[in-house]
Amino acid sequence: MAVICISRELASYGEETAQELAKLNGYRIVDKEHIEAALTAIGIDANKQARYDEKNPGFWASLSQQRDEYLHFLTQAIYETALENNCIILGRGAHAILKGIPNLIGIRIGASKAVRVERVRKAQNIDSRHALQIIESSDHDRAGFHKYFFSVDWYNPSEYDMTLTTDRCNPAHAAAAIDAFRKAFVGEAQEKEAVAKLQDLLLGSKIVTEITYNRKIPIHFLEAAVERGVVVLHGVANTHAAVDSAVAAANLVPGVKQVESAIQLVQEFTVVP
Repeated sequence: MAVICISRELASYGEETAQELAKLNGYRIVDKEHIEAALTAIGIDANKQARYDEKNPGFWASLSQQRDEYLHFLTQAIYETALENNCIILGRGAHAILKGIPNLIGIRIGASKAVRVERVRKAQNIDSRHALQIIESSDHDRAGFHKYFFSVDWYNPSEYDMTLTTDRCNPAHAAAAIDAFRKAFVGEAQEKEAVAKLQDLLLGSKIVTEITYNRKIPIHFLEAAVERGVVVLHGVANTHAAVDSAVAAANLVPGVKQVESAIQLVQEFTVVP
């Protein structure tokens, strides 16, 4: 009864380990295609997804409004997926998005560079130099993706519950180790607490969606803190009307019991010469 998030280096047997793990515990694998379908369903087009998906977005892209939109809806898709429980999420920064969720198990799978080069060389029938370039480009993108979106050091083992190196173990061995950890680590108490927390997080995300993206109410830096259906809105606005509209919109979102505003009002002013 867990959510297993696997962060993996290219050619480290990450996908293969997920497949073996699913055979052991019957969990559903949530891969790139699943997340892309979820993002497409809520309006994030293929071009935006291609720009940011597990990539270092670059300086200008990292500052754009599209970046914020992509991160918001990616986070919402991950919350919805995690609420279904019993799933294995591959990549997409899911371990960072779900950090603090009680039934989360964050896994990092890697291998030595020499082993990875040899695997890529054989799989793609290319020389070692070209294989190394592919690996270094992939590592750069994935590390940059985690840094820009989540301020997380992708390489740091302390960001995960378990790290595995597959130089000497095959995917079945790695999967067995992960599943043994799952059985020892996650129980009914963690699952119950996780469901309640995820429901609050998802509701907060849907409130932001309604206010910012559906109704386009001008609240800057909007956040919706939710606890058992009670909502506190945080952010900055220029008018009382915007604050009132945001509170009214939040009250219309299914699952909301009460809305309070902690939005700061900053009046616009002009300088008189």
